[in-house]
Amino acid sequence: MTGSEAPPSFRLAYVPGVTPAKWVRIWNERLPDIPLTLVPVSTAEAFGLLRDGGADAGFVRLPVDRTDLSAIPLYTETTVVVVPKDHIVAAVDEVSTEDLADDIVLHPLDDTLDWERLPGRPAIERPATTADAVELVAAGIGVLVVPQSLARLHHRKDLTYRPVTDAPESRVALSWPQDETTDMVEDFIGIVRGRTVNSSRGRTPAAAQPKPKAAPKRSDPGSGARRKPATGKSPRGGGSAGSKGGAKRGKPRRRP
Repeated sequence: MTGSEAPPSFRLAYVPGVTPAKWVRIWNERLPDIPLTLVPVSTAEAFGLLRDGGADAGFVRLPVDRTDLSAIPLYTETTVVVVPKDHIVAAVDEVSTEDLADDIVLHPLDDTLDWERLPGRPAIERPATTADAVELVAAGIGVLVVPQSLARLHHRKDLTYRPVTDAPESRVALSWPQDETTDMVEDFIGIVRGRTVNSSRGRTPAAAQPKPKAAPKRSDPGSGARRKPATGKSPRGGGSAGSKGGAKRGKPRRRP
């Protein structure tokens, strides 16, 4: 390696709500010589970052444009509604979108849920971010429906959340540029898929060596196999091996 070459490193992007700590720890244990750098990115900017080479791979939210990006779906999140602790919703275990019909449901510009029809009543203006929407919930302006990880990320003591049974769900995936599936990307794919350190981790395995042929087994006298008679006698009688049916041998008859 010359002085102008940079040492290898792996850049991992992640969107709000995703916690990559477990996978980063495994990477550091298996590949301690290759540093992993975390790159936080907004949901809207994540795909552009991957396409521009700003990260080698990233945790994103589906859907992913498969034209130039690859993706492996990892898990699906529960959708919840964030409400003040004194809200009527806080008294139940779960709600439906119909239960929110009379509430103002905030719809931030960075919303990650794919709604066919928004629940509740719309606010006068859309908050710019989920963090801004949470502040409005705390001020009593309305309620907010988000993936559970985002409710936890923006947790406040004066707020709580409950599952929404019929809301769309958010799915998290690992994504990377299709033409940049490097060995390091393959290594990280193996980690998120739970492969062990001794597995091929998705790389092309080496050609298998032919197995040596087993040595021929010696016949065991006690195995029931038929053995060739030690003498010239036929196995069926006392005659020679060349006589039929083991006929008895006698003196040759003298011709008259």
